[in-house]
Amino acid sequence: MASVTSLTASVHQRLADALSAALPQSADADPLLRRSDRADFQANGILALAKKAKADPRELAAQVVSRVVTGDVIGEIEVSGPGFLNVTVTDRAIVANLAERAADPAGRLGAPYADQPGTTVIDYAQPNVAKEMHVGHLRSAVIGDAVVQLLEFTGETVVRRHHIGDWGTQFGMLIQYLDEHPHELDHKASAVSGEEAMSNLDRLYKAARRLFDSDEEFKTRARRRVVDLQAGDPHTLAVWQKFVDESKIYFFSVFEKLDMEVRDPDIVGESGYNDMLAETCRLLEESGVAVRSEGALCVFFDDVTGPDGNPVPLIVQKSDGGYGYAATDLSAIRDRVFHLKANTLLYVVDARQSLHFKMVFETARRAGWLGEDVTAQQLAFGTVLGKDGKPFKTREGETVRLVDLLDEAIERASAVVREKAQDLSEEEIAERGAQVGVGAVKYADLSTSANRDYKFDLDQMVSLNGDTSVYLQYAYARIRSILRKAGEVRPAARPELELTAAERALGLHVDAFAEAVREAAAEHAPHKLAAYVYQLASLYTSFYDKCPVLKAETPAQVENRLFLCDVTARTLHQGMALLGIRTPERL
Repeated sequence: MASVTSLTASVHQRLADALSAALPQSADADPLLRRSDRADFQANGILALAKKAKADPRELAAQVVSRVVTGDVIGEIEVSGPGFLNVTVTDRAIVANLAERAADPAGRLGAPYADQPGTTVIDYAQPNVAKEMHVGHLRSAVIGDAVVQLLEFTGETVVRRHHIGDWGTQFGMLIQYLDEHPHELDHKASAVSGEEAMSNLDRLYKAARRLFDSDEEFKTRARRRVVDLQAGDPHTLAVWQKFVDESKIYFFSVFEKLDMEVRDPDIVGESGYNDMLAETCRLLEESGVAVRSEGALCVFFDDVTGPDGNPVPLIVQKSDGGYGYAATDLSAIRDRVFHLKANTLLYVVDARQSLHFKMVFETARRAGWLGEDVTAQQLAFGTVLGKDGKPFKTREGETVRLVDLLDEAIERASAVVREKAQDLSEEEIAERGAQVGVGAVKYADLSTSANRDYKFDLDQMVSLNGDTSVYLQYAYARIRSILRKAGEVRPAARPELELTAAERALGLHVDAFAEAVREAAAEHAPHKLAAYVYQLASLYTSFYDKCPVLKAETPAQVENRLFLCDVTARTLHQGMALLGIRTPERL
């Protein structure tokens, strides 16, 4: 089935046709259509066009009105103020359009695929091997996952990359300790939980650190191990792999709790680019993009200077021959552009890394690795703050463990579900509590523009009132309850019926779903979709308060209102799914 043309697009086309008939020299003119509280839509593009054509705007507006075909989509159109057009669409057009969306066999609600989909490689959810995930890892994972869902929905080919921290000098100490205490990571039982895996790694890390700080000979052996690791010594790599495998058990358990799919082949850590580092440096040096400075291989920029006014370079290779993050990131760009054939590179990384990525992207452009046909962009995100407006910490000043934070959200949400639950078993309360709690955390993050900081306030997040996922989930569950109660009465679109103001407002908003998704995907801005679904739930609540559904005046009206309920529920479900949030059928 082809995509459904939205009412906005239909009205826009009719106005554009009337405009070019009234003013032939402005064939491609944009009527500048937007939703309005004066009518369904307002077009205010005529003012600028009249000025350009030295015409009277109200007269030009009247000419346009006289050329607009009314009756099918456009019900009324009138000139307002200095030359605005107020447009009201017909009730029939609203219901007919929603019926077309509901009939989409692909379940996409008539949303189109992108005209020219490409390949996007998105780098997100980047934990570190042998280290606990904390609140700072939350945003990269949640924002990245929502952007993946949005892009895939529009038909983009998305390659996920989790660039985990699995390399570097810190592993010398861990590998040497494990080599000298070989049974520390042996699993007595066949399977270990994520918590057990993390506690094994934590215990081992602390023991290795104590020995490293107190025993000079161990410190020397540990440093030699770094050299062996970087040289690819097979035994050293085998011990290193044990840390990676143990960490993955832990990572997967956290991502599962976050209700996020992370697949093993998508985890390509820093180590995945080791074989490319020397060549990356050679290509940069030979092309003159990077130069030797005090023994290090550096790239300089006119606009990047330190407090003393001296240039601050991007260091690709250190003077001792070791490679910096830049060498790995530049090698990853080469792999993503030339091997994975990406048109777009997205990096969901903390805003504090912005200068680093600016320099890396500029270096890759100079080297010819990022051509005109490739976009590289950092989706920089702000900090998670506590209620006091300062970076979120525990009472002891420690960084908050991500698992603790999710567990607390699930506990709070379970209490809310239990209080409201009428006929749910304990097992169902636990399952819904997890869906509501994790949804609350994700939605609080995604409903804020990524580049802004936001306050982590669990009381607010699990509130049934206000802009929260719980409010949206309860709206969905309420609709499903009505549809169940309808029993034998089937939802049916009745375009011949007149609509109330609340029905019209809801119907017009449901019809705008595809446009909201397209905009959120194009701008990599999940917060725009979050705003859309919140508005959808609010309009549904208003409709529910004003329009009896099962007790409507006539059987036809009951069917039509059930149809509005059904198409709203499907839109809410799909919108929330694209944000990575579950919508339970019963709450």
